Amino acid sequence: MTDIVRMTATQLVEEMAQGNLTSAEITRAHLDRIAEVDQDIHAYLHVDREGALATAAEADAARNTGADLPPLAGVPVAVKDVMTMRGVPTTAGSRILEGWLPPYDATVVASLRRNLMPILGKTNMDEFAMGSSTEYSAYGPTRNPWDTSRIPGGSGGGSAAALAAFEAPLAIGTDTGGSIRQPAAVTGTVGVKPTYGAVSRYGLIALASSLDQAGPCARSVRDAAMLHQAIAGHDPRDSTSLAAPVPDLVAAVREGDVRGMRIGLVTELGGEGYQPGVEQRFREAVDLLADRGAEIVEVSCPNFRYALGAYYLILPSEASSNLAKFDGMRYGLRVDDSDAGVEQVMAQTRAAGFGDEVKRRIMLGTYALSAGYYDAYYGQAQKVRTLVQRDFAAAFADCHVLISPTCPTTAFPLGEKVDDPLAMYLNDIATIPVNLAGNAALSLPVGLAPEDGLPVGLQIMAPHHEDARLYGVAAVLEGALEDTWGQPLIEKVGG
Repeated sequence: MTDIVRMTATQLVEEMAQGNLTSAEITRAHLDRIAEVDQDIHAYLHVDREGALATAAEADAARNTGADLPPLAGVPVAVKDVMTMRGVPTTAGSRILEGWLPPYDATVVASLRRNLMPILGKTNMDEFAMGSSTEYSAYGPTRNPWDTSRIPGGSGGGSAAALAAFEAPLAIGTDTGGSIRQPAAVTGTVGVKPTYGAVSRYGLIALASSLDQAGPCARSVRDAAMLHQAIAGHDPRDSTSLAAPVPDLVAAVREGDVRGMRIGLVTELGGEGYQPGVEQRFREAVDLLADRGAEIVEVSCPNFRYALGAYYLILPSEASSNLAKFDGMRYGLRVDDSDAGVEQVMAQTRAAGFGDEVKRRIMLGTYALSAGYYDAYYGQAQKVRTLVQRDFAAAFADCHVLISPTCPTTAFPLGEKVDDPLAMYLNDIATIPVNLAGNAALSLPVGLAPEDGLPVGLQIMAPHHEDARLYGVAAVLEGALEDTWGQPLIEKVGG
């Protein structure tokens, strides 16, 4: 492994600015790394070598002219395969979109291109982002670089694994119920779910429109902040996009200070069901924040205990509606029986193109929205959502941020929960409340669990529009961890 692929995005930017490296060299090193290890990790579904090198050459040419370049110009990035990318296969991890070449770029992809960031390829994911382990991908599971017999989290396990395996310095994920933060936690990386609407959803293949949010994945808090700033901003093509200025997130990292801050420990997000080693590392991290001047208080959010149930009614309901367009009539897979009618073609196409988890959620959502059951299920779930939002509002009236473990456990073995949907859903118990409320959250690594030597993540939650606050607190904790343990956690992977 070359030193190049071990560098953070911040370090790569400095090396290019000093003339020590070119974007072409950096991009080629990461493409070589993908060729070397991805047969074992399966982080990527498609590698765009030609496109990435072309953008790298463009960035180098612009740098040679002395032009004023965007901060991340020339730094490669991987993109979750739920984002459309013009002329590049985009499948959302499903057979029903196998071979589809989108005619347009998602706004996030367009932002990466505008920032002259070479896009290495599209990363693996649970089909239509439905899952917590990347085992529901129609193209096979991704493996955790810390232990390839373990899951890398989901649905965005490919993006997180690419970072942990040094196959990319930066990546894009999407978070509907924790699909950025949970993979970050179990792979020892940083993942951020921005405030809902802060990053455009245009071109994101929808799972649940009121919950989905694109965000940055990285190996350091500063890198995540830089990528977040590059992709955030108002987009008139997205009706849910916030018409608000993007805060200076890099400055928040640089100026991070928790002295005098009240940080709330959510009592409902811990205890029974949480792995002892996860709680141990979490408590040690809390002590580090206290040592640096934060006031730690316990906060109760009683309605969080109902969030999981509400989420798994709201999400399938929205998914059943969003996925109705995959019918074999317009694009994607079509199972065409010349003797079949339109309805039979649709039924046969969806039966062949969708995996079991997608079918399960479509059926659940259709049932919850059906006449006679709407008020009893979907309507009640939306009432719980309001109660969760009120719990957050009450907590943030007393605290600057809230914290919890990101996941109840470390990465579990491949196959352990794939046939037990309820056990799989419980992996998101700590991350789901944030998506129901629409506020911002970040996961960063806080050590290795003593039972299995696997990464543990800590989640920081902030109010709406206070994404900068996340980065300030995370930067302090990241610095404290480096002071305590010597090196960023991710540096211990590989050899």
